[in-house]
Amino acid sequence: MKKHLFILTILFFSAVSVMKAQEKGMVFIKEGSFVPLYGAVSKNPVTVNSFYIDIYPITNSEFLEFVKKNPSYQKSKIKGIFADKSYLSYWPTDFDFGNAKPKSPVTSVSWFAAKKYCECQGKRLATMDEWEYVAMADTKKIDARTKKEFNEYILSWYEKSKTYENEIGKTFKNYWGVYDMHGLVWEWTSDFNSIFLSGESRKDKSTDKNLFCGSGSVNASDLMDYAAFMRYAFRGSLKAQYSTRNLGFRCASTTKPKI
Repeated sequence: MKKHLFILTILFFSAVSVMKAQEKGMVFIKEGSFVPLYGAVSKNPVTVNSFYIDIYPITNSEFLEFVKKNPSYQKSKIKGIFADKSYLSYWPTDFDFGNAKPKSPVTSVSWFAAKKYCECQGKRLATMDEWEYVAMADTKKIDARTKKEFNEYILSWYEKSKTYENEIGKTFKNYWGVYDMHGLVWEWTSDFNSIFLSGESRKDKSTDKNLFCGSGSVNASDLMDYAAFMRYAFRGSLKAQYSTRNLGFRCASTTKPKI
């Protein structure tokens, strides 16, 4: 009897370890190309080099560990230039995410905080093209954007409220093995606002101004793709210090992450 209990205990803790490893894991995204909704002068495809991306968005419990180690990003200490007053607004204190679930995605974090979190993990935020490339996959196809049911699923999520309260991993697992690209929260990208350019910055698309101020949309290639258009429009409304309740993030990496 004791032997059986010992074996069951070992199996239980092994399963827990696997679950934790999966929560923090990344998957490899093979190089490919696609035509994005925005960003191309013509309908020529853009190439996405191979990279790695988190399986899940970053959770409340994971971000809590981050702020414990990085005091300047705690709710009461972060500078206004790096986050607005909504930063971690649903957290009662610096080290308490209140009624939110530990495995629900952390939200109300600014671009600066998301970027810093990823850097502390030896990673980075995904580019907009990388994120869209992964997000266009359903469970079986790399590019499911022409499938009516896929777009209907995305659009139906836009109509739902408080999905950020759900735990990670409850949506479908896509072709690449990634969860929650749709159906949970919006996500920051490294160049989230690079397609919305001011009059001055159109002459120089590489300037950092593109990340912080937006105006007119440029180079739309397919306005009929309403599901994607909503994402681009949302990104275009953001500034780097904004923190909204339905906006979270996940990390990416150019090279294989260290275990």
